[in-house]
Amino acid sequence: MGISREISCKLERLILDGGLAPGQKIPSERQLVARLGVSRPVVREALHELQARGVIETRHGKGSFVASIVPGPGNQETGALMHLYQGHARTLYDLLEVREQLDGQAAFLAAQRATNIDRHRLTKAFQALETTDPLSNARPDHNFHQAIVEASHNPILVHILNGLKNMMLLTVQASVSNLNPREDMRRKIMRQHRQLYEAIIASKPEQARKIATAHVRFVRQTLKAMEKEGDELLRIPAPWDLQDLLTDNTGP
Repeated sequence: MGISREISCKLERLILDGGLAPGQKIPSERQLVARLGVSRPVVREALHELQARGVIETRHGKGSFVASIVPGPGNQETGALMHLYQGHARTLYDLLEVREQLDGQAAFLAAQRATNIDRHRLTKAFQALETTDPLSNARPDHNFHQAIVEASHNPILVHILNGLKNMMLLTVQASVSNLNPREDMRRKIMRQHRQLYEAIIASKPEQARKIATAHVRFVRQTLKAMEKEGDELLRIPAPWDLQDLLTDNTGP
């Protein structure tokens, strides 16, 4: 890794840790040179790298600012957040932490508010998930969880999760790629999905929340344990598979 790449990674970690917030001005080149102990050309190259990846944006006459990491609904998430996901191992776990809370709330509300139409859509999504090859079922898995979110009838929750749709799909892909090839893991995940489906259909909000939260926590903790034991996780599909995964708009 070149020096400029090391510097850009340090700045990215500052952004991920909250040391540099979206919209905040990046220290000047002179300040970065003094703080980081590197030459001005190295700092300039690092900033150019971050700008090219969409992590920062330069405003003429004003300087460089941290870009908005999370895109709005309808935007393709191939900018800053995607680059951070690819370049920093922790981002997968950050996303799963968010999913743990939001999926739990979505399941709770869906169990309370689901209409007959919602239950029909959820049943179709669950059946598609159960009948798809578990080694390549990231899209049906995501569609099942998306059907739960839509059944929550909370427009703010739907809006937030739609804004993170592609990144959330990549967390599902990570689970499918790393856990589903192991029969014991696959069986446990399939059982969790069925329990979640049945709790929502039976209108049991607290049970649905508990199952949804435990399901995402299980995925996060298991992936972390695998990595700690030395396994190299597959976080992202090959570029051609990634494009298919993110552009396939097949609904539940």
